[in-house]
Amino acid sequence: MSESLQTGPRTDTGDAGLRRGVMGGGELAAQAIANIAPSAVIAFTAAAIYTTASGGTWISFALATVVILSVGYCISQFAKRRSSAGSLYSYAATALGPFGAYLTGVSLLIGCFGIAAGSLSGAVAYTATLLNQLGLAVGGLAAQIVLAIVLGSLATLFTIRGIRLSARISLVLELVSVSIITVLLVVTLVHLGPDAFDADQFRLSDVKPSGIVVGMVLAILGFVGFSSADALAREAKDPYRAVPRAIMWSAAGVGVLYVFAAYTQVAALGPALGESAQPLDDIATLVGMPTWFNPILNFGIAASFFAVVVAPMNVIGRILYVMGKEGVVPSAIGRTHPTHLTPHRALITVAPLVIAVPVVMYLRDVAPMDVVTWVDTYGTYGYMVAYAAAALAAVVYLRSINARVPLVWPAAIVAIVSMAYVFYANVYPVPPYPLNVIPWLFILTVAAALAWYLILRRRSPHVVANIGTSDVETLEGIG
Repeated sequence: MSESLQTGPRTDTGDAGLRRGVMGGGELAAQAIANIAPSAVIAFTAAAIYTTASGGTWISFALATVVILSVGYCISQFAKRRSSAGSLYSYAATALGPFGAYLTGVSLLIGCFGIAAGSLSGAVAYTATLLNQLGLAVGGLAAQIVLAIVLGSLATLFTIRGIRLSARISLVLELVSVSIITVLLVVTLVHLGPDAFDADQFRLSDVKPSGIVVGMVLAILGFVGFSSADALAREAKDPYRAVPRAIMWSAAGVGVLYVFAAYTQVAALGPALGESAQPLDDIATLVGMPTWFNPILNFGIAASFFAVVVAPMNVIGRILYVMGKEGVVPSAIGRTHPTHLTPHRALITVAPLVIAVPVVMYLRDVAPMDVVTWVDTYGTYGYMVAYAAAALAAVVYLRSINARVPLVWPAAIVAIVSMAYVFYANVYPVPPYPLNVIPWLFILTVAAALAWYLILRRRSPHVVANIGTSDVETLEGIG
């Protein structure tokens, strides 16, 4: 089996580039898991799914895990053969051409931006709750704005200071938050005793298949961002092995955690789960956890939200960095910090916008958790388009290099159909305001980005021709 290392065209800007070979497998997994924010998902999503899936909530999560692993399998085909900071943007260029790469990149940027801004508001909400539980009176508009600025600035600082620093912070925060929630879930099963075996959840009593499928849509949304380790490929050690493993194992591990958490929450609360605003707090009270546990629990959820601000900003920075090197966006953005070797200009450009979104919505009297729901929904549309495009691109790419990967066809079909269904389920039946406006906002954003593409194609055809091809290394000869 012969292997050759090839480097795509790159623009000579005198840029020092990203730091090479500093990310281990654990740090890559931390990036992927932090972008998922499993603790934050567990805190809310199971309760929302229960309203339609009831005792089949765990099945909704299990099916969603299969869908996400299908998406991950398609993406990993690129990660095994290509190393780039451009993530799905660069992958799509191999099979879908400049337009497909651009649309995929823009969609992924929207996804990362929405999740970062929405999660910042979640960090604000739970940090305020934590501070109040610790006896520090925090409330009102001014406090929300200050917390958004402080937490957003800290997230930006960590991403600029270095990828290893931000990844390790994300790893520690997620390990702490997941450990806290896992302890609570295990204690809950012990507390339930013989009732821990909830036969109704296995018999699927009064569960409708349609309810499970609808619940699966919400469960899939709990995985968005799982593939973000691919944006760190140029900074990883042994990226052709480490990145695919980080993508697949993080998705599988989080999927198992989701199924376990869903089963336990339903067993503990039953029908009350669907009506609970804070199910984990309710469970802690139910099993008699000491009063000091609730602040720790809320610290874990706040930490999870904060980690998912840091992780997508890392991806945004690197995609914009690659676009800057190619001239798709101003070339000044395609430069790295001379000391930290991070895409600091891209991060500094985006960070104020990430902070501004929740601040503006607070000024409009929107509650912090409503900001999470609305802005995350906006970002999710971007991820759905990017994932479907990546799955399609994987099939075309593998055929173009004559690689035989039989499972990629069924995986791509599952991925594309599921992403299309998720998109459809979020727009029909038409949801209430403002959720009914968010799809149009997403379409408007994409339309504005495509207008810029048309301008570029007319003014700078050489730039368009090289979209997604710079700063790429490929490992050929892998079947």
